[in-house]
Amino acid sequence: MAKKKIDFMCTAFRDGFQSVYGARVLTPDFLPALEAARDAGIAYFEAGGGARFQSLYFYCNEDAFDMMDAFRATAGPDANLQTLARGVNVVGLESQPRDVIKLHAELFKKHGMTTIRNFDALNDVNNLIYSGQCIVDAGLKHQVVVTMMELPPGCTGAHDVDFYTNVLQQILDAEIPFDAVCFKDASGTAVPSKVYETIRQARKMLPADAYIHFHTHETAGVSLLANKAAIDAGADAIDLSLAPCSGGTCQPDLLVMWHALRGSDYTLDIDIDKIREAEEVFKECMSDYFLPPEAVAVEPLIPWSPMPGGALTANTQMLRDNGIMEKFPEIIHAMGEVVRRGGYGTSVTPVSQFYFQQAFNNVMFGEWEKIAESYGQMVLGYFGKTPVAPDPKIVALASKQLEMEPTTRSPLEMNEEDPTKGIEAARTQIKDRNLPETDENLFIVATCKEKGLTFLEGNAEVSVRKIDKESESTTPLASPNQSAEYTVTVDGKDHFLAFNGNNVVVDGNVYQVAMKPRAAGTERATDGEASTVLTAIQAQMPGILLKALVQPGDTVRSGETLFVLEAMKMEVPVAAPHDGVVKEVLVEVGQQITNGQELATLG
Repeated sequence: MAKKKIDFMCTAFRDGFQSVYGARVLTPDFLPALEAARDAGIAYFEAGGGARFQSLYFYCNEDAFDMMDAFRATAGPDANLQTLARGVNVVGLESQPRDVIKLHAELFKKHGMTTIRNFDALNDVNNLIYSGQCIVDAGLKHQVVVTMMELPPGCTGAHDVDFYTNVLQQILDAEIPFDAVCFKDASGTAVPSKVYETIRQARKMLPADAYIHFHTHETAGVSLLANKAAIDAGADAIDLSLAPCSGGTCQPDLLVMWHALRGSDYTLDIDIDKIREAEEVFKECMSDYFLPPEAVAVEPLIPWSPMPGGALTANTQMLRDNGIMEKFPEIIHAMGEVVRRGGYGTSVTPVSQFYFQQAFNNVMFGEWEKIAESYGQMVLGYFGKTPVAPDPKIVALASKQLEMEPTTRSPLEMNEEDPTKGIEAARTQIKDRNLPETDENLFIVATCKEKGLTFLEGNAEVSVRKIDKESESTTPLASPNQSAEYTVTVDGKDHFLAFNGNNVVVDGNVYQVAMKPRAAGTERATDGEASTVLTAIQAQMPGILLKALVQPGDTVRSGETLFVLEAMKMEVPVAAPHDGVVKEVLVEVGQQITNGQELATLG
């Protein structure tokens, strides 16, 4: 009997990049590997969207539309190029009005994409209706999604077979047009037996010729079992990747899945030797990139704190950048409680980031002392209906801290009324900056906000973690602004300290610093001002200084926001502790700020 051919999408150049490098990969670096994969016979690629849209503007100083054009040119005219969309959020962390959702589909079609996989992290089908229709109307294939994960042990009420089949039935009842159905497990935690039964039931519910796709990650160590369960139950396709962006936080490797299916009734129908050659090209392309150790490991605790592979390394990258990587185990541990009390939205972007932000706040500021804005908006209903009702105590805290009332209104409806969202709001900002008004620029500003404008103005910076071989030099130089390494002894304990330009490494943690001589006359209190009491305004957490809203001489009131930091994809305000006059501003916009760093003095 002939073996059943299992289709696969190669995720190496989208989800693979997100899951290993926090989506921070420069386009010219990977195109030779894409060409090799094409020559090896792969014709179905994940080519953009999701985190690989914003990250190009935020970290790579590249245009995502140019990247998609280059991807199409390299993959060839016949390749199926698929991108990822987040329902009414499209490719951002916040939801959008209708005009932006429609423009998203039209632009992705214009720039060579074939298919859009469209999901809602809350499994709120209302968020898929308009977005799905726009995808089809633009002439793209629509792969509608049911998002999956395993609830932390001891939790019940959602994310079982009945829940998933109910979501699928809602999609069918809403008559959302689609070309395929995907069951997407971004955290890799869904129990294989549950995957099997869910897809078995879905096969009965759908037309006989319906195309079913399954997606998982290796983060929890069960991806091969889950993939096999999916295809045993009737799935037509799975997602696979290529080394070095495979295994660990990524999808299983093509070679590994091929090996696992040997002797079975299934085949991937690939030239395995050509795939091996393509992987070697890919490894060489990525050899200069820093490979986080957590990206290539199975994490046994993920079922208790379901962090998606695509979010795990993006967040550890930010923790490293901010010099607080030692907090990661605490944050992961705290995430389980955040999921339990937040309404069981699937841990996939953007909800996974909301979970991480709240866990981060619980570790840094104390449990539930500071509600992360997006997490609070989620439990209050501003992103749609959560699978179960969130903890009423957390809802009350969010309502009080954010000064927002709970809502059951449609996010799409609320976005239509928001004057800060949509194409016209973006057009105003573009005109104010004298930037070219194109559909692409409008969309970039609508979805990337201030960072999109920074990119379009030519002021974006590259923040890609590559291995700096020059920094390995151990020759100490006279100035700390040059390359030097030291052993510093504090209270009898040795610490490793290395300077390389504006980067300082302390015991393996990387900090960005700026040092300059203090100008004469800027002392805290001169002889004539001996009685003046100055208050140091300090950062409560590390991050990038996004906005400086004051300058020396400004009079401020207690509680007024003086600075805004960007930390862990959150905007964190720094407020005045009392009324006073700003005496000195010690930092600049774009500067990396360390925890406790002095930002200004207030008299």
